[in-house]
Amino acid sequence: MTTRIGVITFPGSLDDRDAQRAVRLAGAEPVALWHGSHDLQGVDALVLPGGFSYGDYLRSGAIAALSPIMSEVKDAAASGMPVLGICNGFQMLVEAHLLPGGLIRNDLQNFIRRDQRLVVENADTAWTNGFEQGAEITIPLKNGEGGYIADAATLERLEGEGLVAFRYAGVNPNGSLNDIAGVTNERGNVVGLMPHPEHATEPGFGPDTAAAMRSGVDGLTFFESAIAAVTRVAA
Repeated sequence: MTTRIGVITFPGSLDDRDAQRAVRLAGAEPVALWHGSHDLQGVDALVLPGGFSYGDYLRSGAIAALSPIMSEVKDAAASGMPVLGICNGFQMLVEAHLLPGGLIRNDLQNFIRRDQRLVVENADTAWTNGFEQGAEITIPLKNGEGGYIADAATLERLEGEGLVAFRYAGVNPNGSLNDIAGVTNERGNVVGLMPHPEHATEPGFGPDTAAAMRSGVDGLTFFESAIAAVTRVAA
């Protein structure tokens, strides 16, 4: 049976269609969901996409975290359903307290757009099981408020319990503490990161170097991993 992955559209979402395409390229069925609904339509996994939900008023992701559908997202996450927050979606997850920490304005006070190298720190989550731990991947990054912060106790717990999912490699683009690019919950079903895996799913895109040959498909593994996680549970 084909895995069905819901992609939630919020007012101001920009990358929901790209996320749907990534789901399709990975071999799953994308299901468009609306922020004002309470119906998840029986999906097997969820993606909260990037963009500027509600114009980033108050704080990025803060208003979206109060959307009607987020009550269902919280219930789904508690039940073990794979949930991925990308950029603005990551901000929503921390605002909804589904992931620890917070995101603030980049330390240089500018909007970043670049191909970003990442190290996979945790390859045991629903969204990273297709990677090898320690692998270096390249995923596009574009944000103005992507600096990851947390108090000392939370950082110690994240590092000690292996809850850092991704770390920036080469350069820390936004001042994130401990070079953290993405985190996971204890169960490993909820993952959030600032870079955009949905933009790295097809050959012909990615870094223009002799070694890379524009084979920017590292992001596809996120969605293939979710399919594998859902399939294992169903077996």
